[in-house]
Amino acid sequence: MSRRFTPKVVTANDLLEGDVIYLTADDRWSRAHHEAELIEDEAHAQLRLLFASGQPARVVGPYLAEAKAGPAGPEPTHFREAFRTRGPSNYPHGKQEAANV
Repeated sequence: MSRRFTPKVVTANDLLEGDVIYLTADDRWSRAHHEAELIEDEAHAQLRLLFASGQPARVVGPYLAEAKAGPAGPEPTHFREAFRTRGPSNYPHGKQEAANV
């Protein structure tokens, strides 16, 4: 018996800057998790992952990450993905620096 499909978002890293990025419903890449397309169908998820994988000049390592619907858009369900939304942890820069302003 196969497991029930859980909602996902497509995530990757920006090739040039290394930032975590998310695929939106209108085929853009966003650094904001809440702008990601929440995919609730397994076949559609695989198509979106293929679309992302076909952009090697833009993204590195695309994969499907579990997410859930939230009041402002998709929210991560796993601590790893929640951690990735905050940016690098070695010192404040990028998203972390902006949060401290």
